[in-house]
Amino acid sequence: MEIEVKKVWFADDHIFIQTVSGEERSHPLKWFPKLLNASIDERESYELSPFGIHWEKLDEDLSFEGFFS
Repeated sequence: MEIEVKKVWFADDHIFIQTVSGEERSHPLKWFPKLLNASIDERESYELSPFGIHWEKLDEDLSFEGFFS
């Protein structure tokens, strides 16, 4: 599943993702312990791919397919 992401952000202990088509989803950070325990700088240091998000410093990956299902 390829999703084109417009924006990723964190607020109120949640991660939010918005697609270029306007779809928006959020999930609690407690579902992602590495992100929950990460610093703001570590959370903001990610790379987008056509299939997900990768946090090199945290060795964490999040797939768009899983996030939007």
